[in-house]
Amino acid sequence: MPASSSRFASGWRTLGLAVALPASLAVFSPASFAADVVIITDSRHPVRTMGGEQLIELDEAPRIEAELSAALPADPGQATAIVKRRLSQGGADLQRRIATEYQGVADAWSLGITTIPAVVVDQRYVVYGEPDVARAIARIEQHRRAEP
Repeated sequence: MPASSSRFASGWRTLGLAVALPASLAVFSPASFAADVVIITDSRHPVRTMGGEQLIELDEAPRIEAELSAALPADPGQATAIVKRRLSQGGADLQRRIATEYQGVADAWSLGITTIPAVVVDQRYVVYGEPDVARAIARIEQHRRAEP
């Protein structure tokens, strides 16, 4: 009986480590230091996100426009009618998507982003060219600790 009891206790210790370790890592992860994280990129520059960041894909708005204008007839009147129908079928969600994507382009421009991918923290710090958001945030936090 003691042998099975020790196996049971060992299993609980393993479970405790399996739960406690990721939780403690999450508390001390770079994302916990960064209040506002914005990632600016496009479809040719994929990034590895952590979750919770704002993602701005600069080429998303033109992709939406391409969907709306795909296979339009040469007649301007017919083409206009088809695009209007597509816009109305997309409804508020499509209009919100378009507005959000263009707002993202404006935000990237106002932040002065010059290269992608760019990871911006608190609208103050930026790391260019790093596709791993966690690494970019870690670099920013290292800089913040060195120069408070």
